[in-house]
Amino acid sequence: MVEAILFASAEPMSQREISTRLPAGCDAGEALQALRTRYEGRGVQLARVGDSWAFRTAADLGFLMQDNVVESRRLSRAATETLAIIAYHQPVTRAEIEEIRGVAVSRGTLDQLIELGWVRIGRRRQTPGRPVTFVVTESFLDHFGLESARDLPGLAELRAAGLLDSRPPGEAGAPGLFDTEPEDDAEVLAEDLFEDE
Repeated sequence: MVEAILFASAEPMSQREISTRLPAGCDAGEALQALRTRYEGRGVQLARVGDSWAFRTAADLGFLMQDNVVESRRLSRAATETLAIIAYHQPVTRAEIEEIRGVAVSRGTLDQLIELGWVRIGRRRQTPGRPVTFVVTESFLDHFGLESARDLPGLAELRAAGLLDSRPPGEAGAPGLFDTEPEDDAEVLAEDLFEDE
């Protein structure tokens, strides 16, 4: 029953949503784990997307779907930077995004990310002015094949993959976004991601 529900669903479904469709006494969690085990190593796998579940093509067979991939327009540099900051620092306010980027964030940039379904408005901060925060969505996690935001690649992984310059941040001649020393790996990562664009 769980397999049929997930197969017919166009969107990932949470365990709670699945449970509401099952007869009383059925354990959706146990069924999901059994299905995940059954589909391991096959062309289609049961993937966890945040708190939801969906069938997905195995990552190593994605090349077979190239003809079916819809090409979308590329995100602007500002949108890419903003998305990366939200992903690595969430929940984050507009003021915090602007502080990390070093420039103002236009309303259109955040609207574009929200319209794409990759970012949503989170809880309000319990600080003066009660600013809203921004977080990534399950659609973002699903698009990038992540189970949770904790699965985002770290600084070392991105450097090893050749996606970041291997020189240490702050080295002579390397432009930076921060006026102060980065406090953690996420800020160093954000700096390296954007300095060469």
